[in-house]
Amino acid sequence: MSRLVTRRSVIAAGAAAGTLTTLPISMVRLAFGGAREDFSFTYISDSHIQQIKGASFVRNWDTGLKRAVAEANLITPETDFVMFGGDLAQLGKKDELDHGAEMLSHLKGKLRCVMGEHDYYLDLGEYWSTLFGPHWYSFDHKGVHFVVLNSILTTDEWTFHRWPTAEQRMLEMAGLDNPNGSPFMVGAKQRAWLKSDLDQVSKDTPIVVFSHSPLQKIYKGWNFWTDDAEEVQALLQPFKTVNVIYGHVHQIQYNQIGNIAFNAVMATAWPWPYPDTYAQAGAHVPVLTVPMNRADPFFERDATGWQLIDVNSGRITARYQLWDNQERVVGFDPKQGKPVDKKYQEAVIRKAPQTHY
Repeated sequence: MSRLVTRRSVIAAGAAAGTLTTLPISMVRLAFGGAREDFSFTYISDSHIQQIKGASFVRNWDTGLKRAVAEANLITPETDFVMFGGDLAQLGKKDELDHGAEMLSHLKGKLRCVMGEHDYYLDLGEYWSTLFGPHWYSFDHKGVHFVVLNSILTTDEWTFHRWPTAEQRMLEMAGLDNPNGSPFMVGAKQRAWLKSDLDQVSKDTPIVVFSHSPLQKIYKGWNFWTDDAEEVQALLQPFKTVNVIYGHVHQIQYNQIGNIAFNAVMATAWPWPYPDTYAQAGAHVPVLTVPMNRADPFFERDATGWQLIDVNSGRITARYQLWDNQERVVGFDPKQGKPVDKKYQEAVIRKAPQTHY
């Protein structure tokens, strides 16, 4: 039996502080039915702290992270650690990273971090590392092996030879629908490290992988894509239970590829539109993503939310608490052999996306 921290307990904690917010915080409980000690961790991602000038920063993004930290600190009982899923800064500047790190420093629990492309491409992650440590690493916790990957690398030609300045490189990678962008990858060096790391782990040990990009191929035009995803998946396939949790996409996504369950979390900054609602895209994401209401660009919290994610025997069930939409539950259906949206799967039930662009 899986034991899940319920929404009621979070509501009670929020009520004690006088207010409850619906923010993109993922509460993740790993439940093992007596074989291992159950535990939980909190997941926050994609804050995109952006400096305007000097000590002035974009208020909405600041507010999203501050409120996420405050709500994470209200969770009772306290979780074992907090994972930040990448894109703390918008343009990778020292002032942005320092400002975001200061807000994260108020978290009660131990903090671990994933690197996002917005953190990386100004100085190739040099300053980020002084704050948060190595670009990729692994750790063991209560019988589970955790792997943190830097999945937003790209080719040496793009990174080192194409742009006249580091600032230009950062701006090019930060753009949406940018023809000068480049697909992400984990890269041969990191894959070799991953193989060596996993060779030391029993195939029955549950594996949880944190990445920023999806470690699958969803939509190349927006870098919802990892070029060497199949090579990374092949290294994970021998294990009985694998879960990949990722940020970057600012929206609900879920998928099952063999033994690997994929689940996205939403952002504290803004919700991302789906490609078929963006005028320049002219394409659709795969069936694995079920669209929610199109985010309203004039209301920064429309379609953002927080998630409770239950991981039990490798089957993820995510309970999305949305600001301006129906609650969503995405869970593995053993009859269909894949994750399904419990109430929103059929096209006739979905609300049409908005098209203000």
